[in-house]
Amino acid sequence: MNMIQKLFSKQKKAKIEFCQRNLEQFLQEENYAAYNQFLSRKNVEHKEFECQSRCKDCRMSPYAMVNGDFVTAENSDELLKKMAEYID
Repeated sequence: MNMIQKLFSKQKKAKIEFCQRNLEQFLQEENYAAYNQFLSRKNVEHKEFECQSRCKDCRMSPYAMVNGDFVTAENSDELLKKMAEYID
């Protein structure tokens, strides 16, 4: 892709959904700023639900639904990296 296409290409919006309980359990305080920066991107829409009825997954590891796909990781830092890779 040439430079002009990169500059003017329209980025698709990424829809990210979180379970509030999962965030409370796994999101580490030292990652708050990085998550805030990521979720503030123009192409990212995010929503937090009290429960997403994925209780078994929720207890095991941090996760997010990214454009309808289940994305999970070992820890909140890794989840952030996976979400970024998924939408970039």
